[in-house]
Amino acid sequence: MSISVQVQTADFSVADEYQQLSRHSHCGAVVTFCGLVRELSNGNLHSMTLEHYPGMTEQALQAIAEQAQQRWQLGAVRIIHRIGTLTPNEQIVFVGVASAHRAAAFAAAQFVMDYLKNRAPFWKKEHSNHGEHWVQAKATDQQALQRWE
Repeated sequence: MSISVQVQTADFSVADEYQQLSRHSHCGAVVTFCGLVRELSNGNLHSMTLEHYPGMTEQALQAIAEQAQQRWQLGAVRIIHRIGTLTPNEQIVFVGVASAHRAAAFAAAQFVMDYLKNRAPFWKKEHSNHGEHWVQAKATDQQALQRWE
C-alpha cells in the first residue's frame, strides 16, 4: 500500500493526483475529494489563513491513512492539505483513495476526511468585512466522526 501525505502552501492538481492514484493496476476504484475555501453565508469573506503544527500534523495525517488501511484493503491513500492564506474557491484539501472495489474506496475517503476534520492539528482564521475570527469545531463534524468509532 502506498501512503502519501503532504502539507504545503502550493496549490495542487486534482488531475495529477488522480493519475498517481490510478497507476495501481490492481485497483478498480479511485475516489477523490477536494475541499475548497467556501464563501461565508453573508458573502463577506476576504480570505482564510490555515495554520498547523509542523511535524505533528504530518504524523496525524499518516496515522489517519494507516487507520483507513487497517479497516479497508487499499492500494493507495493520498492526502494533501494546504496552509497559508487562501481566498474563496481556492483548494484547501485533497483526499484520494484507490482500492480494488468502490465500496472500500468511498468509505475510506469519507473516513479520512471525517478524521482529518476532527483530529488533524489545523487552525483556520477567517478574514471578512466584520474582522477576523478563528473557526470553531462544528458539532456536525464531530457527529460524522462518531459513526466510525
